[in-house]
Amino acid sequence: MSVYLVGAGPGAADLLTIRAWRLLGSADVVVFDRLIDPAVLAMARSDAELIDVGKRPGHSNSQDLINALLVSLGQTHECVVRLKGGDPFVFGRGGEEYEALAAAGVSCEVVPGVSSAFAAPAVAGIPVTHRGLSHGVTVVTGHARHGAAVDFRRLANPDVTLVVLMGVQHRASIVSELIEGGLEPSTPAAVIERAHMEGQRIQRARLDELEHLDVVAPAVLVIGPVAELEFSDINSITNSVSMLAS
Repeated sequence: MSVYLVGAGPGAADLLTIRAWRLLGSADVVVFDRLIDPAVLAMARSDAELIDVGKRPGHSNSQDLINALLVSLGQTHECVVRLKGGDPFVFGRGGEEYEALAAAGVSCEVVPGVSSAFAAPAVAGIPVTHRGLSHGVTVVTGHARHGAAVDFRRLANPDVTLVVLMGVQHRASIVSELIEGGLEPSTPAAVIERAHMEGQRIQRARLDELEHLDVVAPAVLVIGPVAELEFSDINSITNSVSMLAS
């Protein structure tokens, strides 16, 4: 009996790993998050039980309840897939779920997925590192546990690309702190909404314009000189995303 914490990638079904696809085809139960593409769920065994535990505004399953559910399922089923958007160990609370399963003596394995921290910039043609422009990349959440805020002033480094996940709601304070920390207001920025999913949209602006953009979550913020780059045919990519979703 095992529970597999499986990364579903950023959205598109064909960005799953082969291992993720194989496990979906053999799982007795699939416990999945909000925003998982229906095409991904369609890969599950026809008689598999599908359980939606997605967190939604105004209606969320607590992490403790999800942990307890996984433990219970792991103790009574041969193969349980916990399907999580992106990568389970990149702001996916995979570590918390792994701890709960291990504490209960339930076998658990992590199956990495493509993280939206890198897949979202890529679909916009933005390399998060690029010689002469960015010597590194910092990935941070804009929504910390218990309301604790990340100090973005300490992350204001023009030589390092900043990728912010779950930061749409707090854009104003993020921009203010980055400028206070030393980033120029004219620093390039990009917002990628619904990367690799139907409705994908890419917007580019200066850092000081970021908070004024019309942005709908889920979205990834990219801040730094690389945000001006565009190493892809965005129209072609957007069309292919629409075809996959149809």
